[in-house]
Order: sequence, then C-alpha cells, then structure tokens
Amino acid sequence: MGAPGKSGDGVGRGGLPLGVRFLLLALLSCTLMVLDHRDRYASELRQALSLAVYPIQLVVDAPFSAWQWATESLADRRALLEENEQLKRDQLHASARLQRLAALEVENARLRELLESTARLTDRMLVAEILSVDLDPYRQRFNLNRGAADGAYVGQALLDASGVVGQLVRVGALTSEAVLITDADHAVPVAINRNGLRTIAVGTGDSGRLRLPYLTHSADVEVGDLLVSSGLGGVFPAGYPVGHVVEVRARPGQSFAEVIAEPAAALDRDREVLLVWTADDEDEPAATTRTDGEPDGESETEQNLAEAR
Repeated sequence: MGAPGKSGDGVGRGGLPLGVRFLLLALLSCTLMVLDHRDRYASELRQALSLAVYPIQLVVDAPFSAWQWATESLADRRALLEENEQLKRDQLHASARLQRLAALEVENARLRELLESTARLTDRMLVAEILSVDLDPYRQRFNLNRGAADGAYVGQALLDASGVVGQLVRVGALTSEAVLITDADHAVPVAINRNGLRTIAVGTGDSGRLRLPYLTHSADVEVGDLLVSSGLGGVFPAGYPVGHVVEVRARPGQSFAEVIAEPAAALDRDREVLLVWTADDEDEPAATTRTDGEPDGESETEQNLAEAR
C-alpha cells in the first residue's frame, strides 16, 4: 500500500502515469519532427532560440578569441620590429656609401685617374651601438659595444648616415671608447668640396660647432660650403661629409678669418654608428698599445692634432 495521495505504480500527484506522459511526449516530438521536415515550421523558432543563445556563445568563446588575437598581435608586432630594425641597418649602410657622391660629382675628372690606385670606397663596415655618453660637458666621447674581438682598432674612423662622427681612441676586448670630431682635443683634415681647398676642422667642445682656424681672409670659403674628409693623415677615408660652413667672419688685425661649421653627422642624436675598414686597414696592425698594455688612444689623437696644427 502506498501512502495517501501517492500512487505506488508510477502515477504522479494528481497526474498521469509516467509511462503515459513519456508516450505523449514521444508522439509530440515525432509529430514536430515530421512537420518540420516537410514544411519547415520550426525554422523560425530555431532562429529565435539561436538569437537568445548567441550572447552565451560569445561569452564562452571570448577567452579563446582574446588569446588568439593577442598571440597574432604579438607575433605581428615582433615581425614588424625585426623588419624595421633590419631596414634601419640597411638604410644606414646605404647612406654611408652614398655620402661620397657629392664629392665624386665635383671631382669626377680627377678621381677617374685615381680610383684605381688610392681613392676607393670602403671595403667593410660594422654597425656599433652607443652604450653610454660621457656626461662631462668638456668631453665629447661615448662608449660602443664593439671591441678588439670584432676587429676594432685605435684610430678607426666612425660614420653615421650623414657623415663623419669621430674615431676610436681606446679599444677593449668587447667595448671601445670613441671621441667625436667636435671634442676640443680633436682635429680632422678636411677639404672644401667646391674648390678642393684643404684645411683643418677643430672641435670646440660643442656638438654643433667646428672651427676652421687656419683659413686666411683671402681664402675662397663661403657660407654653405660642404666640408669633406681629405684623407690626409690616413685616419678618415677621403670624400666623406664632415660639415657645412655656417659663418665666415673677418677679424681685423688677425691673420686668419673666423670660420665656423656645423657637423654633417647627427652627433647628439645618434644611437648607432658604423665602424669603417678600408682595404689598407687589412694589411696594418689592429692597434698600437702602450708598454703597460693599454691602447695608446689618447697620445695618438693628441699627436695627430699637434701635427695638423
């Protein structure tokens, strides 16, 4: 016997037996499937249900979609950064090789006979990153991430995409120290590209100024003249831009005029420079050293300055 109000043979409270209800539901389902198969009556219902379920699908799929988007974005960004870095290096190399065109166009007739002997383009270049800059306002120097292990040597010329930057004065195993052409203790032999007049460009300690102290009042120099490396002294390859004349002023009672130039290279903005090797460098010792084993950069630079003056 069952309890009052309950059926012991599967009948619900005041309802049909479970077996009857299952049979009715099965018949209803079959009927709906037949009608939907023939006349597509349930398609609109399915569309309405799909709209109701769509936000739930979005919420469930959101983490996977976000992960896929982040992965693709990071991969694309990494590829773009690598491509941009490679293009910058390629441009730096190309710009350095194109710098000589201005000098070659003006002196083409004379250089045509000399190209086979002395005047030739550099054979090898290596990109070096600037690690640190000397904060002393009276010293125009910085450190590079290249050293003797990379073939660098004391006195080696440095370029950027616009012109001559300076030279190495101290070389270690993995790093080296460079002096800018604007350092007060540095001088570089130059020539005025317009007429071939040779002189010396001396640093002032200001990264935006060079002095040409040995030009007389009668010297043929004008504002806007391009100064290129003359190649004398054997440190800087000939024909690379050094600067542009920005001021020519006569000094009464003095034998020499006051001539000021601004460097062609972006000395205070460079982050990378080029170490330059010429064909002659391959046959010369990599660097000279002092008796205590330290590269003799300071004395060589000062000696070159004294000889130039």
